[in-house]
Amino acid sequence: MTKEAQKVPPDEQLWRLSTSELEQQFETNSENGLSSKEAERRLRQNGPNELATVKKSKLLQFLLQFNNAITYILIAAAIITFVMRHYSDAAVIGFVIVANAIIGYVQERQADNALSKIQDLLVSQNIVVRDGHKIEVAAKDLVVGDLVDLEAGDAVPADLRLIAADNLRIQESTLTGESNSVEKGEDPIDADKVALAERANMAYASTAVTQGSAMGIVVKTGTDTEIGSIQQDVSDVKEQVTPLMKNLNRLGVNLSLFIVVVAVVLFIAGLFTKIYSLPTLTIAIITMVVGSIPEGLPASTSVVLARGVQTMTKKGAIVKNLPAVETLGAVDIVDTDKTGTLTKNEMTVTDVVTAKHHYTVSGVGFATNTGNVAGEVLLAGQPTDWRTDSDFSELVEIAGLTSDAELVQQDDQWSITGEPTDGALTTLYHKLEGHAPDINEIDSLPFDSAYRYSARLVDVDGQRELMVKGAPDTIFEMVKKADASFDVAGWQAKVKELSSKGLRVVALGSVPVKQIDEINPDEISAAIRLSGVVGIIDPPREEVIPAIANLRRAGVQVNMITGDHPDTATAIAKQLGLAESIHAITGPEIDELSDEELTKVIGKYNVFARTTPANKLRIVRAQQANAKIVAMTGDGVNDAAALKQANIGIAMGIKGTEVAKEAANMVLVNDSFTTIVDAVAEGRHVFDNIQKTIRFLLPTSFAEGLVVLISMIMGQELPLFPTQLLWINTVSALTIQFAFIFEPAENSIMIRGPRDVTKGILSKFDVVEITYVSILIASLGIFTFDRFVNAGVLTPVLASTMTVNIIIFGKIFYLFNIRNSYPIFSKHFFENKAAFVIIAILIALQAFLIYVPFMQEIFHTSNVNFYYGWWVPTVCGLIVLAVTEVVKLTRLHIAKLRVKKNKLGA
Repeated sequence: MTKEAQKVPPDEQLWRLSTSELEQQFETNSENGLSSKEAERRLRQNGPNELATVKKSKLLQFLLQFNNAITYILIAAAIITFVMRHYSDAAVIGFVIVANAIIGYVQERQADNALSKIQDLLVSQNIVVRDGHKIEVAAKDLVVGDLVDLEAGDAVPADLRLIAADNLRIQESTLTGESNSVEKGEDPIDADKVALAERANMAYASTAVTQGSAMGIVVKTGTDTEIGSIQQDVSDVKEQVTPLMKNLNRLGVNLSLFIVVVAVVLFIAGLFTKIYSLPTLTIAIITMVVGSIPEGLPASTSVVLARGVQTMTKKGAIVKNLPAVETLGAVDIVDTDKTGTLTKNEMTVTDVVTAKHHYTVSGVGFATNTGNVAGEVLLAGQPTDWRTDSDFSELVEIAGLTSDAELVQQDDQWSITGEPTDGALTTLYHKLEGHAPDINEIDSLPFDSAYRYSARLVDVDGQRELMVKGAPDTIFEMVKKADASFDVAGWQAKVKELSSKGLRVVALGSVPVKQIDEINPDEISAAIRLSGVVGIIDPPREEVIPAIANLRRAGVQVNMITGDHPDTATAIAKQLGLAESIHAITGPEIDELSDEELTKVIGKYNVFARTTPANKLRIVRAQQANAKIVAMTGDGVNDAAALKQANIGIAMGIKGTEVAKEAANMVLVNDSFTTIVDAVAEGRHVFDNIQKTIRFLLPTSFAEGLVVLISMIMGQELPLFPTQLLWINTVSALTIQFAFIFEPAENSIMIRGPRDVTKGILSKFDVVEITYVSILIASLGIFTFDRFVNAGVLTPVLASTMTVNIIIFGKIFYLFNIRNSYPIFSKHFFENKAAFVIIAILIALQAFLIYVPFMQEIFHTSNVNFYYGWWVPTVCGLIVLAVTEVVKLTRLHIAKLRVKKNKLGA
């Protein structure tokens, strides 16, 4: 058999094949397996059953972190500032370059770790039939066509097509994300499309056998398996560049090009006009360039992001790279897993139906009365004494005595050991009886797919009883045999009503028996009497409902992606208030659509059921193809590729696998969905403060360059020396621009929609604002310099000292205007107390610059008096504040008129 013949295409309908067809397809024998010689030949030819190893040069990975436009610009800025002896700025920029490279390197290594952790999911040893004998074989030595024997507790070593199964259940959460084990069998399935979670005759690598035994033929090994496909998807997915970094890259390139072009044009013009000598012209051009470049922007952005990361850590979210904290603020869609994220992952009995009444049971999850948590029975919404209904009493007894699950309390948290359905029934007993059941078991019959029920023979108060629970149709059929008048149709209608709510329905019944010691399945339905049915559901987390409402109010769409049945998922989605109307699509339906077709229709759906890992990846990509910023939450290996593909992946800290955590950008320490709401708010807060920082830095930096530029054009003496511009940039970088770090979020942050990342960081008005503010501050500096020098009131050195303070005070008063969108004289004026401390430090540094002798020599300053050194700059600052505040108030007034007009129009 060649390697090509041995590999099975992904769309091969293996579930349809009979045993004989499987033998022919894989050239094996369903009784004796492969011969040892043939197995060795296939192993040599096709390689071991293991996942690909990730090997990358660590040095190359680190060096590649410097290969991006923004880093080139930062390196150029660092070199220029170093050449200009602006060592503090050069050091800050250099630190930012290296820090960003380290962060990027760590993220990439973590992604590689996610791949290596997937490899650990494959097991080491399994029982295989070769040459007609059962032998133990290392999992890596398995080949396609091998006959593998499975028992309870085994991990499945490769993808298998089952040819024999006895009471088999397999836990497939690594692939489907659903916590319930799945019933398996060997019968072919006659269907063209079958969701992975419904392929009852297939067993997949990395899943675990929880019950029963089976024999299966290996159909895929290593990277061809479903878990291998996940690893390949994780490997193929490229790390997403955050919207903020895209915007900053574009802004940095445009700014640099603009400044360089202006510098070149001015230099050429200066050479022709000969206004300055070549050395003076060169110094003037360099001074203008250095003054215009906002060197502090990378540092300020990084610190604002770091502050956001720190805030999120306190709220229970660990953000693994700085830009990711802002990405959530731009998110349009949150794709979230259902089980354990939107729901409690604690199957709970919520409805009990007897022949007399339909009851509801309060108290969700595994909390019980023994834990002092109320759980009462309601009839028509009012508490009732359930013991007055004999059927209800019998049902509770059956629920407790037929369950193998146990409730365990640890650190005030309840959990179960055993099957989730049994856990729900055990909890019902605990909740209503207040203690664990005392089971005096004689014999038991485990759940079997052939019977679709389980049974237990017990002694209760001296009476031997046979108790059964299982699929309603099966139990109804048994009861009908014992009681011809039994209303099967009526009970089926009750089951349908419960199922329509997304509930899993279990029927319970019993019959007193004589002193028998063994259950005979063929005689079990002799006189079974139905006690009733229960509706079980994994209840929604109470805190999730308002969290989803807050996200919807903020313009963020929340989608549910689950491996569960579409009816169950839809019912939960309605309870959660996921959207005004719920529209579901299944994994098999997605598989039938091309990528282009999926992109067109993806926005119509908010529930994605019966999904595979590949489906999740395609869903995220289709949403991104529609220019949406997507957040993806998950906790399993099956989520890893989608988590990495999303603009921001969010893993669960408690129930999340290491693979999911490594692939994600953010980890929720407490698994709380509500933390996502906090993260979205903080992301928007961070972006607002970064935007304010940029809107502050650009006009104040351009103003310094314009002072030089205008003076050059006018052919007059430069008001500022190069060292003074470097001082202004240095003290600004170390003080005033960091005031935005402490600026609190505005009230409107969660009632507006996500920002449009395609429009960049600055709006058209922001550009206009930057232009007029930079011209305003530069004009005030040049005007006062010329006014007092030409009048003979001040020497050029004193006037230059005054101009330095004018630029500084222009920044200070502009800061008050740009801090928030409220009028300056409002209750918000003193919210950012840190800003006042920073301004005080800045003014103290200015006094140090002006009055300390050695500083005067370095920076060409002099002892200017209070009037010219402080009062004139204060007046100029007030002019800047007055002009910008009038513009702000005008904008606010126009915005209010628009809102009013829209309301009237509506």
